[in-house]
Amino acid sequence: MPIKFENVGIAVRDLDETIAFFTDLGLSVLGRDTVSGEWADTAVGLDGNHAKIAVLQTPDGNGCLELFEYTHPDAIKTTPTRPNEIGMHRVAFSVDDLDQALQAAAKHGCHPLRGVAIYGNAYRLTYLRGPSGILVMLAENLKKKS
Repeated sequence: MPIKFENVGIAVRDLDETIAFFTDLGLSVLGRDTVSGEWADTAVGLDGNHAKIAVLQTPDGNGCLELFEYTHPDAIKTTPTRPNEIGMHRVAFSVDDLDQALQAAAKHGCHPLRGVAIYGNAYRLTYLRGPSGILVMLAENLKKKS
């Protein structure tokens, strides 16, 4: 059975704030919409749901994020996921220039959890908290630069 990766869906507190964060990192908005109705209730498994959504794509065209801001029922606020918790872990992106990506993230008040690490002289990488507490990994391939 052939299978193709489609996207990662993330519920957020503020759709516009989250779009601004990810577009500053280089993703582009493919589309925005509002969803509700019986088809949405069936697909999501949540009765009476209404959400504003946006689909963002990576510059290489290979990855998408689908962001949801629920307007009904009210979104349930939770504690942001920690790196060692079971479940949805993080969204990871390769970047050409980690320092430039961190400057873009800082404009949104998002900074590395602990700092920037170097993995085996191959990658500079870090985890940071994006909007709505989304755990984001940014990694720069050092071997591409040589």
